[in-house]
Amino acid sequence: MAPMAVNLILGWWLVAASRAQQLPRPSLSLHPSQGVSLGDNVTLRCHLPRLAARVWLYQEGGWPYKKGKKKDQDMAEFFISTLREHVGRYRCQYQVSWSEEASEKSDPVELVLTDLRYPPSSISLHPEQHVGTGTSVTIRCWNKDYGSTFLLHKDGSSDPLKHQNSSGGGTATFTLFGVTPADSGTYRCSYRPWRYAFLSSPLGDSVMLEVTPTAAPPDPTGTEEQSRANVVMALVRGFVAALVFGLGVFFVIDARSLWIRRDDNCAAITSISLEVAEKAITPVPKYPFSVLRVHCFLF
Repeated sequence: MAPMAVNLILGWWLVAASRAQQLPRPSLSLHPSQGVSLGDNVTLRCHLPRLAARVWLYQEGGWPYKKGKKKDQDMAEFFISTLREHVGRYRCQYQVSWSEEASEKSDPVELVLTDLRYPPSSISLHPEQHVGTGTSVTIRCWNKDYGSTFLLHKDGSSDPLKHQNSSGGGTATFTLFGVTPADSGTYRCSYRPWRYAFLSSPLGDSVMLEVTPTAAPPDPTGTEEQSRANVVMALVRGFVAALVFGLGVFFVIDARSLWIRRDDNCAAITSISLEVAEKAITPVPKYPFSVLRVHCFLF
């Protein structure tokens, strides 16, 4: 009986795992996503790729929140009046029907409290404000008294763009490589104090970055290929010119040689014709002169 029971349990587990893998994962969002203070109301929304009968919200290290409705839904909302114990990472999971297995859990979102007791950080931008497309920009954040992890924020973005552990002097340097006009905007910094991963300072002062569009630099590969093509065309043109010149010289020399041979032949034929004429023709007294026409042909 024991082996049969083990096989049944294993088969049930495999079927459950297969069904869970077939269900697409949900996604979880937090509203507002930053700047949450003690006592603020926040909403966690679990977005479901399929209609579901039951949805769970999990807090790492805490109890799960369960929500079920008689009518299937494509989104579930969980409302929290924020206390210190509510900070942390959250995930959600859903079940299509009461008799089927649940999906995989979503990617996590973080609920972070802003503690106004911590002073905001300072910020600087280099080069300042107006830069051209393709320039690398450095944003520096610092706070000498506090700061373990600095976060770079851009107005209009719900999540921090970057984060970095501070150096020994309480500073962090963020580099934006090859900026484009899409990187234009207002930037700010915040930090999370030592030993408090889910507490944050308020957002600090801002810097404005304006990226102006510039003409794209020429493609070095295309330029090299164009140079090679130009060299090839120049060589071909030079070869054609030399060939035409050579043929012209050849025809000139050949024509001159032809004329020389013609003159020589004419001289020889004229000499022979005169000798024959002198022997064959007897002068007639009536005519004081004898006229002989000699035609020279070149064969």
